Amino acid sequence: MRLLKVATCNLNQWSMDFECNLKNIKESISKAKESGAVIRLGPELEITGYGCEDHFLELDTVNHAWECLKDILLGDWTDGILCSFGMPVLKGSERYNCQVLCLNRKIIMIRPKMWLANDGNYRELRWFTAWKQKDQLLDFQLPNEISEALSQKSVPFGYGFIQFLDTAVAAEICEELFTPIPVHADLALNGVEVFMNASGSHHQLRKLDNRILAFISATHTRGGVYMYSNQQGCDGGRLYFDGCSCVVVNGDMIAQGSQFSLKDVEVVVAQVDLDAVASLRGSISSFQEQASCKTRVSSVAVPYSLCQHFNLKLPLSSPLKISYHSPEEEIAFGPGCWLWDYLRRSGASGFLLPLSGGADSSSVAAIVGCMCQLVVKEIANGDEQVKADAIRIGHYTNGQFPTDSKEFAKRIFYTVFMGSENSSEETKTLAKKLADEIGSWHLDVSIDSVVSAFLSLFQTLTGKQPRYKIDGGSNIENLGLQNIQARIRMVLAFMLASLLPWVHSKPGFYLVLGSSNVDEGLRGYLTKYDCSSADINPIGSICKQDLRTFLRWAAIHLGYSSLAEIEAAPPTAELEPIRSNYSQLDEVDMGMTYEELSVYGRLRKIFRCGPLSMFKNLCYRWGGRLTPSEVADKVKYFFKYYSINRHKMTVLTPSYHAESYSPEDNRFDLRQFLYNARWPYQFRKIDELVNELDGQKVPFKESSDHEKMGSTSDGGGGMGVIAAGSGNPKAGL
Repeated sequence: MRLLKVATCNLNQWSMDFECNLKNIKESISKAKESGAVIRLGPELEITGYGCEDHFLELDTVNHAWECLKDILLGDWTDGILCSFGMPVLKGSERYNCQVLCLNRKIIMIRPKMWLANDGNYRELRWFTAWKQKDQLLDFQLPNEISEALSQKSVPFGYGFIQFLDTAVAAEICEELFTPIPVHADLALNGVEVFMNASGSHHQLRKLDNRILAFISATHTRGGVYMYSNQQGCDGGRLYFDGCSCVVVNGDMIAQGSQFSLKDVEVVVAQVDLDAVASLRGSISSFQEQASCKTRVSSVAVPYSLCQHFNLKLPLSSPLKISYHSPEEEIAFGPGCWLWDYLRRSGASGFLLPLSGGADSSSVAAIVGCMCQLVVKEIANGDEQVKADAIRIGHYTNGQFPTDSKEFAKRIFYTVFMGSENSSEETKTLAKKLADEIGSWHLDVSIDSVVSAFLSLFQTLTGKQPRYKIDGGSNIENLGLQNIQARIRMVLAFMLASLLPWVHSKPGFYLVLGSSNVDEGLRGYLTKYDCSSADINPIGSICKQDLRTFLRWAAIHLGYSSLAEIEAAPPTAELEPIRSNYSQLDEVDMGMTYEELSVYGRLRKIFRCGPLSMFKNLCYRWGGRLTPSEVADKVKYFFKYYSINRHKMTVLTPSYHAESYSPEDNRFDLRQFLYNARWPYQFRKIDELVNELDGQKVPFKESSDHEKMGSTSDGGGGMGVIAAGSGNPKAGL
């Protein structure tokens, strides 16, 4: 036997906070060495933090990374343990995303990333160059200060692996695993047995299994030990890096870290037998044949042994059942951990949420409540960093600290019901009930006097008094009356967030939380600069269907029973008067159901459909009950209001990224915001196709797209098309 103990880790790094990052790196090395590990793998760009973005273009960022690496190498941190550190490196005039492999206070080699992540949320080609020379290792001259400190002038730089006396080890960096021809394929044929994947991978609902399947696939038919390390937490932006560092051997998961956690450092350790890798490879004829004619990969020889011999005191790690969270748990824990990182790092003293008693704001409240539960649980488990942060944020004195989540929520969470004459007693009661269950400091405010003051001023200026549609007013009047209510709530929320801590003799300020969901953003069903405008939004990239499922789950598992009543109520903005013959409903206002919106969103973003392609897809999906003309009307209606309202995405509150069809304009869904909303060419093409299809019977079946898009329903039932310009209180404003 060749026994090898390896350690990988989840690190909660913070972009550009070198002291924080260095502290976490050192702690992870200490824990790895205490466990007896001889390899320690850290996340991608762990020294700087992954999310530095344009800070990577600054020489200071690169220089500070070298300074931190020097600090590590001048101490005993790498004595007896191979460590892989992620940092940017300048070679000549090119900047590379690198893993720096170190052992015994020396740099063994520098491995630049060859395939960069450059889609979705990632823009690595903006800051880094992809390494393209696969045939050799080059000599890299270390910076003078580093060279003098380490008494080492140069190191091998490029694509290759390290050949120890008893095994071969190589790096594969994040995106390289997911390419059509992954790097580990050639490395395995060259005898590499241990693969170290340093990653910066963000959370997205229902995504983890794809990642883990890639680790399993990498070693199932090739053999090998696959180590994966990831950042975990909010490192300063919209993404939550969801950890789940793990070790896979020959296709079996043998060690797995947490996906969501408040810990700054989590080390995952496994003991493996490398002879099992050699044995598997020797039993696969095709592997043997391909290895005999492989393309040779350069290597660095290191006269050092990593393995130990057979020893019963060194038990092997056994295969384990892979741990997955349900989507409802992901919605609770992912945004909850993201909010905690944002709160403790922003300098704020808590959150303020306009709580309407509806599904969206109640979801946000439940997530904050979950965050408070996680904090108290982690303190009870002995996490001193979480305890120190909670004491500081909650302003505890005399040795006190949070022991009850409701008591902690009372200190750091304000909820405000901003009612008007259009609000129902039911939503007011539900908001209060939920606030009591969570423990927030709840206020009940009427905004009628403020609305009246604005309308009085308007009447003085113009001599006109607008009326609601139900009272005989036009759509323009109806829209204006609703928007002024919504915008007053935004202004009041920020005023309360600034001044309520002062009223209660607390220092600091509160962060205002937004509560618009991804479907409303896609459709533009929100008032620009209303309560969707906030400091941050934990649900801005989560669809309505998932939120409603989450509410049912949270009513039971978080202990907030009022959420079941809230989920059962029909969604409404409560911005128009309630009459015996009229009650405002979101789906009627929008002219489409939330289920339909989810389908449109996935086709538009995930399947890259323009109007014509979406029409063709939906003819198959909905052809059993809608004519081509009806499908065309629905598609045109969606694209009209999507394009009219796209400008709202330019000021969308920074939101937790969770959904693959998010319309977030900052970095994920990059499109214009001024459209010809008539789409004359595209809609004419649809009309021409409709004319061709008239009279044809379109076969209906549940297409494979339906399953791929992850929708729980095809979303075609319910709402018909509403005439353009009617029943749409939030369009364009």
